[in-house]
Amino acid sequence: MYLITNFSDFQLACLGSFFLHESVFFLSGLPFVWIERAGWLSKYKIQAKNNSAAAQDRCIVRLLLYHFGVNLPVMIFSYPVFRYMGMRSSLPLPSWNVILTQIIFYFILEDFIFYWGHRILHTKWLYKHVHSVHHEYATPFGLTSEYAHPAEILFLGFATIFGPAITGPHLITLWLWMVLRVLETVEAHSGYHFPWSPSNFFPLYGGSDFHDYHHRLLYTKSGNYSSTFTYMDLIFGTDVGYRKLKALKNTRVEDSSDQKKLL
Repeated sequence: MYLITNFSDFQLACLGSFFLHESVFFLSGLPFVWIERAGWLSKYKIQAKNNSAAAQDRCIVRLLLYHFGVNLPVMIFSYPVFRYMGMRSSLPLPSWNVILTQIIFYFILEDFIFYWGHRILHTKWLYKHVHSVHHEYATPFGLTSEYAHPAEILFLGFATIFGPAITGPHLITLWLWMVLRVLETVEAHSGYHFPWSPSNFFPLYGGSDFHDYHHRLLYTKSGNYSSTFTYMDLIFGTDVGYRKLKALKNTRVEDSSDQKKLL
């Protein structure tokens, strides 16, 4: 009630969404920068290599430029489309059934579009001229999730906003989708796999271990193109290398455990 009384739909949908995105993104991503610099929780770090402080600072500066120079204008210019499709911020709020149904639909649709867009970006020319920017960090950390060429931000960002754009959700649903999507991609690029990581609890959830594999391999052989859930990689067999590596690691762990028992 306070928000819709004191701010216009345009202010809430554009400036409010931008402020929410920046807050969630940096509050969830910056801790991974500090953890890596301090060397904390190193036993959960996927790669032994660390990024230099200078490399991390460069990433943050460019992110701010991209966010204000690309993300904010996109939010402003896409507002008429969302309004035309029925997006509103007024009361009453939608029911939880409506919100959850739309969020699930967004995840499924985003995974499908993102997979093909990401896979196309790994063709030779597009990787060299566009997607290689994102892969400058072979050892990703949370904030690198949105570090990309401006053309890629627009190209893959389409996958995230397409679902809401065609359904015209309530603004609260759009905000919830944004928060979940930001938290997911920051976790996937965190460089850490914890016992409480979502991939340990949700079937077909990619997460940090799945996406870290994608970053540390050559672009032509990486696979693991999925966004949140990995069903597209599973269907098209582009996660075969990752699954083989996981199976090999699990076998080594089991052998090691058996040897300890014998001792």
